[in-house]
Amino acid sequence: MSLEKLSGSLQKDLPVLKQMFGDSMDLYAKNLQIRGVECAACMFDGLSSTEKLWVILLDLLSRESPPMPDGAALTNYILHASDLPVEATPVETFDDLVTRMTAGMTVLLVDGSPVAVALSSQLLAYRSVSEPSGEGNIRGSREGFCDLLRVNISLLRRLIRTPDLVIEMHTAGDLTGTEVALCYNRRLAPPELVEKVRRRLQNTKIPLLLDSSYLAPFLQKGPFSFFQQAGYTERSAAACAKICEGKLVLLVNGSPFAMILPHFFIENFQSLDDYATKAYFASLLRALKFLAFLLAVMLPGVYVAIAQFSPELFPPQLLYKVAAAERATPLPLFLEMIFVLILLEIVREAGLRLPKPIGHTVSLVSALIVGDAAINAGILSTPVVIVAAFTSISMFVIPALYEPATALRLLFTLAGGVAGLLGVACMFAVMAVSACNTDFLGMPYTAPLVPARPGMLRDGMFRFSWRVLARRPYTIREEVPPHETED
Repeated sequence: MSLEKLSGSLQKDLPVLKQMFGDSMDLYAKNLQIRGVECAACMFDGLSSTEKLWVILLDLLSRESPPMPDGAALTNYILHASDLPVEATPVETFDDLVTRMTAGMTVLLVDGSPVAVALSSQLLAYRSVSEPSGEGNIRGSREGFCDLLRVNISLLRRLIRTPDLVIEMHTAGDLTGTEVALCYNRRLAPPELVEKVRRRLQNTKIPLLLDSSYLAPFLQKGPFSFFQQAGYTERSAAACAKICEGKLVLLVNGSPFAMILPHFFIENFQSLDDYATKAYFASLLRALKFLAFLLAVMLPGVYVAIAQFSPELFPPQLLYKVAAAERATPLPLFLEMIFVLILLEIVREAGLRLPKPIGHTVSLVSALIVGDAAINAGILSTPVVIVAAFTSISMFVIPALYEPATALRLLFTLAGGVAGLLGVACMFAVMAVSACNTDFLGMPYTAPLVPARPGMLRDGMFRFSWRVLARRPYTIREEVPPHETED
């Protein structure tokens, strides 16, 4: 693409356009005469509809009117005096020309006019709006984002019907030129946060952009952390809720996953259903999710530490069974637990990457047959398999934390097998420090828990009723450092 301006001559502009795309077979350029002026309709077959194009052009050609004196007059007539579906902003450069054509529009080059006209003739095939498969909710909207940016923006605009919703368009990806939409509420989002994210987006240098997660390393700069500073959702209602909290949402063309900035640790344990049920029940579910996270991360390490270094902590009946099971296996308890955890990850990955009709079957059969056969053969002990299975089930409760929890689970097991309960305690301290040391542009990842904020009581580990929440809705302005909120 080039910032070179259109020359206004078809003999010059058409060869440049064809040279830019190397005479691609899907590039369609048709010469025609409108009101006595030579023109050329340029579009990409498959992105634009030839039927829509010719309906527009036939409507223009069928009107009886005197010839236009020159191309500039024809362009001015189409832009300002006709009722044709055209973009209000004319095309002035080849860069803008390519952007409009790849967005599915038809660009009408007019001989003698330094600007071109973009006609709305889009025909973009995309996956229909449907319910996301990865975020299950009992109540609430069933609509989820699709792969087309314009449709995703319309889903947000349909839910937030106020002028406060701002959508800024950016471009990233040197080889793909992918559109990125920065969405926020101008009244609730901190201006400093918006400006910093906007600047980082503009300074992002990446060869290709196929998903919103590609942008995460460029937006969340800082020391290493086990936890992700950006959240993701496929639900338009969830993205709408985050915008109403003053957060920023990034939508990338071709990706159904919206990135939420900033993303706090507490949000991994919340869902849309929390706000559609009784406050006490939602608080109970959040407490269970916190417990499930601790079990998913620490249970294998604690079991290995107690069994190897402090067996007296087991009840006598359980201690005898654990000792008998371990004597019948060839591997040490520590290596046995690591082996089972890795085996479960292999089974999960196999079921995830295989075609869906057989993926779940392979996962289930592998877990049942391999696990049962390993126990009967004396390769694995029953307590180890039960602990690993219970850990995996607990992980399903908080899928958003799957990646850090998997790494931490292996590290906790390693620490427990090497240093016992002391190693587990040290690893827990490392995890806590990593979470507390993570922040996004000055806002701590552990907010509103650490440091403690009023939002922790209203809608943190527990949730108050809507009567309380409606009096003072939570926004991230409560988490902005004081020196950044000064006017």
